[in-house]
Order: sequence, then C-alpha cells, then structure tokens
Amino acid sequence: MKIIILGTAWPYRGGLSAFNERLAHEYQTNGHEVEVVTFTLQYPSFLFPGKTQYSSEPAPEGLKITRMLNAINPLSWLRTGLYIRRQRPDLVITKFWLPFMAPALGTTLRIAKRKGIRRIAILDNLIPHEKRPGDRLFAKYFVGSVDGMVAMSKSVLADADLFDPKHKKPRIFCPHPLYDHYGEALTRKEALELIGLRESQRYVLFFGFIRDYKGLDLLLDAMADERMEHMGVKLIVAGEFYGDPKPYMDQLRRLDIDSRVVMHTDFIPDHEVNRYFCAADLVVQPYKTATQSGVTQIAFHFDKPMVVTNVGGLAEIVPDGKVGFVVEPDAQQIADAIVRYFEDDWQERLTAGVKEEKQKYLWSNMTEAIGKMMNDE
Repeated sequence: MKIIILGTAWPYRGGLSAFNERLAHEYQTNGHEVEVVTFTLQYPSFLFPGKTQYSSEPAPEGLKITRMLNAINPLSWLRTGLYIRRQRPDLVITKFWLPFMAPALGTTLRIAKRKGIRRIAILDNLIPHEKRPGDRLFAKYFVGSVDGMVAMSKSVLADADLFDPKHKKPRIFCPHPLYDHYGEALTRKEALELIGLRESQRYVLFFGFIRDYKGLDLLLDAMADERMEHMGVKLIVAGEFYGDPKPYMDQLRRLDIDSRVVMHTDFIPDHEVNRYFCAADLVVQPYKTATQSGVTQIAFHFDKPMVVTNVGGLAEIVPDGKVGFVVEPDAQQIADAIVRYFEDDWQERLTAGVKEEKQKYLWSNMTEAIGKMMNDE
C-alpha cells in the first residue's frame, strides 16, 4: 500500500513530529511505501511568536520527507494537493490538532481527493485548549475534508458529533500509542548521575512544554505542602516554557520552594528523554484541561506510575489505583496523591499495573484502526 502522511515532521521537533514519524516507521516495518509531506512554514511568527522550533537531531533514517506545505499560503495548498493526487496514494493520513491548520490541511485534502484515495484524520483535538474566534467553523471545514476519523480520546470522539451530527463520516476511538522511540531504560542511578541529582531524594517529574493549561502552577502549590519536605520529595520540571516564565519563577520564590524544584527548562532532545523518566519515581500531569497526552505514553514506555487529573481523556488511559492515581485539578488533591504514593509504598503495585496496561497501546492498534476506517464506506 502507498501511504502519504500529511503533517508535522522533521526538521520540526516535538510530539507531533514524533507521532507522525513513528507511525510512518510502523507502516514501513509492515512493508508499506510511506512518504511524509510536511511544512515549509508551520507557525507564522506574527501569530505564534517563538512557536516554530527546529530539531537538532538528524533526519529520520530511511524516511522520505517532502517539505511543501505553507500554513498561510493558499498557492502552496494547491501545489501540495496536486502533488498528492499525482502520487496516487491509497491512503492519506492527517493528524489534526489545531483549528488554525484547518484551511491549509482541509483545502489540501480536498484538492488531493480522487478515486481510490482514502483520507483519514487522526484527531488530537477538535476544540482546542486555548480557544480563538472561528475555531468551530475551521474545525467543521476540516472534518468535511476527510473520509474517516480516528479519535485518540473518547471526549474528542464525542466532539466529532458537533461537526458531523448525522455520522456521515465513519469514526473510531483508538488511544494514543506508546512513544517507544526514546531509547532504552536506564537504571535510576545512571539517570540521576546524568542529570546531576542525588539518589537519596525522591523525585516527581513534570515533563513537556510548559503551558498554562498543563497546571504546573498547581503542582508547584502542591510541592509547598510541608509533607513534601519531610519526605524528601523534589520536583523535576523538564521542558520549555511556551509563554512567559516569570509567573512561575515568582511563584517559586513566593512559596520558598526553590531548593526543592529542579528546573531544566531547555528543550529536551530525544536522546535525553530517558534520563528524566528513569530518574523519576512518579510522573505528575496536573492538567487543567486535556484530551490525551503523549507524556502519558512516554511514562508507559518507561514503566512509570502517574498522577493525572480528571480532565479530558486522561482518566481513561490511567486507571485509578492500577497504574496511578486520578485526582481533581486541585493542589491539595495532587499533594495528597503524591504523599499517598510514597507513604503507602504503591510503587511496586502500580509499576506492575503499568506493565500490564501498556499492552493496550501498541502502534499496531493504531494502524488497525486506520484500516477499519479505510474499509468503512
């Protein structure tokens, strides 16, 4: 089968690129011909200042990547759509995460349409965390350009009803697969030595871009709980600031917890991700809103228990009491869950649960779900 993945890929970095490249690899491993068609310009700086970041990693070996699409240039949408038509793929897969991208992606897919091509969307979000005027109109436009949809959380699957209430487009739920390409697990000692931290402490990890909706402020408030100091718990924050870091720095000083928070706020290269997850005893996702999260799937890969908040689809992926704890987005509840984990010796039980539960999140499940959409006329 000939497959084109339309969306973010190298030289861009981050979770979108990682997902598309890993999906391409899964198809290649199974004998399919895959090309990724990606952006020459993804985020215009006048709308998304500081957003576009390029990878320092080498290009993925053995993967054909064509840079062609400009998010704000309609002529490039035409060129890209016609290019895809000429390639005569059996399948075009597009990951959708932001209504801003709907005109570029939706128009390209409409132009690419021809007999024998199935256009399948993998939905991160339809209604974004940070809403802008016109989001719903753009999302509806995108939904109209595809032949089927795979939603990675049940909440997003439900959102699809808003834009296709008569279910003219087939859709299916398939959870986010594991991010299993960040290297082998390290021993805790090795990981801590690489980061420069002491073995005698207990560590919880906040990983990924620091954005308002991800609730780092709630976790910092939780870390101010005096029980954290008594138990020797430190927080590792590993990821770039998406916006202004000043409110978080001010909060650290106001709470007087600077000594108990390790800030590694540069972008974490792929080959260093395993250090942070293997150093941590517990991964905490204190999100205020969410659909699903790639961070959860990295934690699964490295067999790490989690504390997540009961928003979006996080509780679907992290069964309470089996692979972690589910709490409300509240600093006191987050603190209580962390204390419970260490005080009541949950690590062994939850780690065993993670190892069992992660079998649900194989990449073959995603390709099978896409296959069902191809066959559902």
